[in-house]
Amino acid sequence: MRRSTATLIPDRAATGEALRTTRQRTERLALPLAPEDQVVQSMPDVSPTKWHRAHTTWFFETFVLGPHQPGYAPVHPGYDYLFNSYYEQVGPRYPRPDRGLVSRPTCAEVADYRAAVDRSLDDLLADADEATWQAIEPLVELGVHHEQQHQELLLMDIKHVFSCNPLLPAYDPSRRPLARNATASDRAASWVDIEADGIVEVGHDGPGFAFDNEEPRHQALVRPFRLADRLVTAGDWLAFMDAGGYRRPELWLSEGWATVQQQGWEAPLYWQRDDGRWAIFTLAGRRPLEPDDPVCHVSFYEADAYARWAGARLPTEEEWEVAAVRHAAGDDPNDLGTHLLHPRPAPAAPPGLRQLGGDAWEWTASPYRPYPQFRPPPGAIGEYNGKFMCNQMVLRGGACVTPPGHARPTYRNFFPPAARWAFSGLRLAADD
Repeated sequence: MRRSTATLIPDRAATGEALRTTRQRTERLALPLAPEDQVVQSMPDVSPTKWHRAHTTWFFETFVLGPHQPGYAPVHPGYDYLFNSYYEQVGPRYPRPDRGLVSRPTCAEVADYRAAVDRSLDDLLADADEATWQAIEPLVELGVHHEQQHQELLLMDIKHVFSCNPLLPAYDPSRRPLARNATASDRAASWVDIEADGIVEVGHDGPGFAFDNEEPRHQALVRPFRLADRLVTAGDWLAFMDAGGYRRPELWLSEGWATVQQQGWEAPLYWQRDDGRWAIFTLAGRRPLEPDDPVCHVSFYEADAYARWAGARLPTEEEWEVAAVRHAAGDDPNDLGTHLLHPRPAPAAPPGLRQLGGDAWEWTASPYRPYPQFRPPPGAIGEYNGKFMCNQMVLRGGACVTPPGHARPTYRNFFPPAARWAFSGLRLAADD
């Protein structure tokens, strides 16, 4: 990954403040968790909270401090092996499915690790000469955005961990359901006509930060189409289920139908029957399902099947980006800044495309592939995005656990098509 030639944090003071704010947020997100909570790995795709805290620290130690602070000695020689995620060029790493077996270092020792690296980063930012500053500033900025990604992952993962506990503990029991008023999602979604120009330009071209997979900006063919003004809701999804959606093979892609059969899917992840009514497990604990909340924790296969049942389709990522740039309603995003930690109903106003930057990531019909003339950066940093451009699908938008300011119209999230533990939903598209 690399940053744009323009930047949102142009000087040392701003860079240092962004770094400290991000590092502190990670610790605040871990604060409600006991040490026992932070070591559990509920499936291979989930990482323990303690690992997220250590890995984001390892990132700064490996790519910023080690190469650029004279005489820097790693806090612990074994951490390079334990907390490397997938950077083959850095060296061997501990197996991902076994991260829950790493009881040591303890949570307290990981806190000490973070504090030691933070002190060294402060010293480096203060003392670096101009040449060193020019070399480390984009790496620090990259590390900030990398840690923001892991803040979202931390919440995704602990939700899955707690859902596997028979006690169904709440991450934050103070979060209460919103008062229910008349909203736009009480009625059928409306269509917004997108008058595309045929050949359009998509992708990031500045100003501001971007990951390498958002570049280069390039031309794409987008015909006129329609996009729903809000996300598909839980109530919409109940209608799909009542119509036998999970029992009708004609609605499903072949691999999707095989996955439904193998996994026994009958509803989105975290939905549970409660005395004949549907309940949902949230980061605030178990609560009744609210039909006007956006549906969340569905796979690409489920999103695609729902769209087919609804007589519509999923948008391509190029369509989504063009629509988001031109027709965004401008409503305030329900991201981590609201700390609701759960999707909320679409607001009744303003007109246009709502819920574009929060609530739930939106599956697109686009496979995750490199843009034309994409080249990953040299060295281990180049392993971040490029080598995953196969067997994944693109999501756009943002979610209720995405850090504020982290998402943008060109952001390309990606997951395997069967993944459900991400905060993923959908918005319908149709041909004009």
